Amino acid sequence: MVPFAGYSMPVQYPAGVMAEHQHTRNAAGLFDVSHMGQLRLRGPDAAAALESLIPMDVIDLPVGKQRYGLLLNDAGGILDDLMFVNRGVAHGGDLFVVVNGACKVADMAHIAAHIGQRCEVIACPELALMALQGPQAASVMQRLAPGSEQLHFMTGAQFEVAGAANTAPIAIFATRSGYTGEDGFEISVHQDQATALARVLLAQQEVQPVGLGARNSLRLEAGLCLYGNDLDSTTTPVEAQLNWAIQKIRRIGGARAGGFPGADIVLAQLEGGASAPGRKRVGLRALERIPVREHTVLHDSTGQPVGEVSSGLLGPTINTPVAMAYVRSEYAVPGTRLDAMVRGRSVPMEVVTLPFVPNRYYRG
Repeated sequence: MVPFAGYSMPVQYPAGVMAEHQHTRNAAGLFDVSHMGQLRLRGPDAAAALESLIPMDVIDLPVGKQRYGLLLNDAGGILDDLMFVNRGVAHGGDLFVVVNGACKVADMAHIAAHIGQRCEVIACPELALMALQGPQAASVMQRLAPGSEQLHFMTGAQFEVAGAANTAPIAIFATRSGYTGEDGFEISVHQDQATALARVLLAQQEVQPVGLGARNSLRLEAGLCLYGNDLDSTTTPVEAQLNWAIQKIRRIGGARAGGFPGADIVLAQLEGGASAPGRKRVGLRALERIPVREHTVLHDSTGQPVGEVSSGLLGPTINTPVAMAYVRSEYAVPGTRLDAMVRGRSVPMEVVTLPFVPNRYYRG
């Protein structure tokens, strides 16, 4: 157990990080991610209010659909990345938002300060959150919460899970999403029923518990950013190569272009040309079996520093050291060779297209 975001959390269980990683890739791993922040935005102006803080299309998000979002500052830097889902009238017409655990206090204060006069901002500390991830997650959920298997990637709905004998059903809100690149579900449940739900899930033969160590290696292989490593308040969405998350309607020429913090900077970077950012996030594969960790400096063939690793480790699935890094834009082309300086030794690396392991989200 280690301290993390104000909680005591498991790095690994007795099986160990490598076994937990492989089990998630091949069956189903259960993650307790209750340190994450959960909140509701409620009221007729909630969608427009949230849209004023993030460069995503919130207003047109259909009921039951989920979207990835980026909370920005006035310089276009990323304060946090988050997920939000339109739960519709069944939940009082709310938007349900999940933010990172280490950022949740600041995020909620920021959101309340900026849009608290336009909609209700309701923190939900009474809710726990679990993630069931892996190719067998859907069969487990179908068995326990019939109908959940009909969800597609980035959709969500309310379900009931049968509890133990002579106990009431467990009410959950599940989205088909996660942080591993695998098919899977994130499950919000009241804290009073969290232990019962975990026991029901772990009683399934496909499911094993997974800790923070494998959560990190799984997300890195999937090319997914970790806030504090790969994203921070000095990094813009375009530098992070998260352009795909910004819908056309919020870009220059779109019906609701701009109107979010840092819009002038971010939209100019999206247009490219002289405003294009000087650095970009890339994937790197080591050409020798030496893991390259965060903050490792990267050099070009002349020995000049051109970037820095933001996340790195040995990828268990591909059995090769992999990393993500920010490098000067001219070095971000796949196939570019760079050298990582590890304990005074030069480790050759190659820029590659992300993800390192193909994702297996269920899109129907």
